[in-house]
Amino acid sequence: MAAGESFGQAPELLSLDGLRELNQGAWEGLTHDEIVHRYGTELAAWRRRPAEANAPDGESLADADGRLRPSLSTLLARLAEDRAPGTIDRSQVPGSRDPVADHPWTVLVGHDGIFKLALLALFDLPLERFWWITFPLAGITIVELRAGRPVLRAHGLTDHLAPLATELASLEEDRGGAL
Repeated sequence: MAAGESFGQAPELLSLDGLRELNQGAWEGLTHDEIVHRYGTELAAWRRRPAEANAPDGESLADADGRLRPSLSTLLARLAEDRAPGTIDRSQVPGSRDPVADHPWTVLVGHDGIFKLALLALFDLPLERFWWITFPLAGITIVELRAGRPVLRAHGLTDHLAPLATELASLEEDRGGAL
């Protein structure tokens, strides 16, 4: 929530085409087992050399990166509008005595493929590092920008899902383990 906004006010929604998930071509809609059975060689190549291989009729990482970067730049520019650039001189230790930074919050919702590319872009890592990090289902990652420099504050948070796991276990118990 940006400064000056109040709870209950509808947030601004911004759809950026460059942030859509990777196009997985022939793999779209297939289960993992179906992909392994039909495209095992291609899948192995994608896992070993992601910057060189991709799904048949799918999008290469270079093409996805080419559409991501302008959208990411647009998003970051919008966040920086009318704001002081911040500083990298404050403590890098969370919970330190430094004042809380005044900056807008942005929530991006999507799939792990495009988020992997976003992290590679933000941290200036090559496309070959695509598999360097995993994203848990429904996990939360927090990247803070300090004077334009990204800082990975948290990754893969899933504590918010604990009540769902408890509820699922309770339902399973009520049904005699039939879930």
